[in-house]
Amino acid sequence: MMTRSIPFWLLWAASASLLPGQPVSSFSDRIYPILEKAGCRNCHNVEGVASATRLHFPDEDAARARVEAFGKSLAEFVDRQNPGNSILWLKPTLRIPHTGGERIPKGSPEEAALKSWIGYLAKLSSAELAEALRYRQEEAGGYGVAPKVVLRRLTHSQYNNTVRDLLKDTSNPASQFPPEDYVNGFKNQYQALSVSPILTEAYSRAAERLAAGAFRRGDSRGLIPCQPASDDDAACGTRFIQTFGRRAFRRPLEADEIAWHQTIFKAEKNFLAGAQAVIETMLQSPSFVFWLEETPNPKWKPYAKASRLAYFIWDTAPDDALLDSAARGDLSTAEGIERVTRRMLDDPRARDGVDEFVSEWLRFDRVMSASRERRIYPLFSRELAKAMTEESRRFVGDLVWSDRNFLEAFTAKYSFINSDLAAVYKVPPPARDFQRVEFPPEAERAGLLGQALFLTLSSKPDETAPTGRGLFIREQFLCQQVPPPPPGVDPNQPPVEESKPVTNRERMAMHATNQMCAGCHNLIDPIGFGFEKFDAIGMRREKHKLLFYPNLTGVAARRAKPKEIELELDTKGRVAGIQDSEFSSPRELGELLARTPQCQECVVKQVFRYMSGRQDTPADRPVLNQALEAFRKSDYHFKELMVALVKSREFPESGRTAHVANNH
Repeated sequence: MMTRSIPFWLLWAASASLLPGQPVSSFSDRIYPILEKAGCRNCHNVEGVASATRLHFPDEDAARARVEAFGKSLAEFVDRQNPGNSILWLKPTLRIPHTGGERIPKGSPEEAALKSWIGYLAKLSSAELAEALRYRQEEAGGYGVAPKVVLRRLTHSQYNNTVRDLLKDTSNPASQFPPEDYVNGFKNQYQALSVSPILTEAYSRAAERLAAGAFRRGDSRGLIPCQPASDDDAACGTRFIQTFGRRAFRRPLEADEIAWHQTIFKAEKNFLAGAQAVIETMLQSPSFVFWLEETPNPKWKPYAKASRLAYFIWDTAPDDALLDSAARGDLSTAEGIERVTRRMLDDPRARDGVDEFVSEWLRFDRVMSASRERRIYPLFSRELAKAMTEESRRFVGDLVWSDRNFLEAFTAKYSFINSDLAAVYKVPPPARDFQRVEFPPEAERAGLLGQALFLTLSSKPDETAPTGRGLFIREQFLCQQVPPPPPGVDPNQPPVEESKPVTNRERMAMHATNQMCAGCHNLIDPIGFGFEKFDAIGMRREKHKLLFYPNLTGVAARRAKPKEIELELDTKGRVAGIQDSEFSSPRELGELLARTPQCQECVVKQVFRYMSGRQDTPADRPVLNQALEAFRKSDYHFKELMVALVKSREFPESGRTAHVANNH
């Protein structure tokens, strides 16, 4: 009877060796390392599989004070009246269902330490609890300062488009440059845009060729803004330097820059040779190769805004009209930015910009570099791979420029195909290439998930890859990062034997039982299993077909017919971390993703990452939230998302004020 008057937290703390009066070790030193070792951060972060939950770990490089604040904020997950009923204890020890499985073994010293911390949190005073929960409020409102990027190197696509518009040159010289790496899902992320010695040399060669072709056949191509009176017409030469330099450097030239290029111009034997030398010099300048994202120079700030707009919306340099807008101050207000942005979206170049985003987001490069076992997939060719990219490009483009609900990217029961794709999809070919074609219900295709592009780029040369398909959906459509496999783990599976034929689901069952593999594969494999009725080029199949060729060589091997074994397919799939997420076809998963907040938010994040050239941070949450709200209010029109992101990036405070006003 006496125990009824003893607070429950005291009994809990006593069981964990945390008695009143005992000093509590700091969270950073005692508890945080346990949670880190358990791998909790891998899922519980803004990009993790558990991103939709309330529990988000601080950044890996967070200050000690931030980690301590996070530790106290865990009081939100503690039952103060009955600590033994706290999800902070029940989930990681798998006493109740937990997507991540058992992370802290029952009865272990780590569990005892966690219980002690829960006991400490249970006895926080009301004032201490309110202070602890400020961490969560800061996190929701955006925490810290977003990184500032001053210069961004032209991507190869931006380089090609810029010289096209600057010199009317369509030779795409950057296609000969060293290939670019994908970082955060895109090729324009500033961390990856360094300039190597090989790339420097490539810039030099390209500048020489471009300059040499600028005045071929004596045609100035509109580059000379005046009629030179003589070969040494200094006034016309200076005017050329200023006008061409403004377009090439995306800002007016400084006096010393003009003087330097005048010296180069005058050193040549005639006017066109001087102009050619100026072009070659400017195209190798850091002021051309790098564009201003930010600048401390007040007079250049409007031009930095113009570059941000142009390379996001058009994937090319600002034109004269946009530079004039910057000079007039048209970009100095949220209203002005919106007017200019909408004008730019009406320009045909905006289609090029969206196409580049789509090609990187959907990883066109993977399908263009894919290979297939010819005996199994005789329809596959480079022409078919190119048709796959064109289908997805036209499909997304139609959603954007026809002002459709962009979430139809996951639910649309139609696509734009040619005769090669019609053979893969087993539908009648359209009258004209890449006409809109409706898919019959029995096809079970919908949106991007039912298209050959996704189904091919996420497969292996000779078979499907449930892990690859599940991983792509997590990363590209849910913005969730799945941890890489532990060091030393061989990701390859042994080949299927004729004496023991099995489906991919059966082969991969070991992932669910192997403790080293289960934590991650349980998050991705079950998604991929839902696509098993679609083979490695996206063709529908009713059964899993295995081919076993006799062990022969030479002509006999080429003529030999394989032994075929067909197995029943189980295409039940699910998305761990999302409630009621069972599905069995691309069409069903597409409907699920379209109504899932994580997917809707991911679309916003992907466009933000592409626009900003970097990963989003906690400090960017207000911008992302404003853009997401505008996206939803517009019935998910992609152009409105672009406008909202531009406005909230350029004028975050005005957007935040409007957001607060709307909420009240």
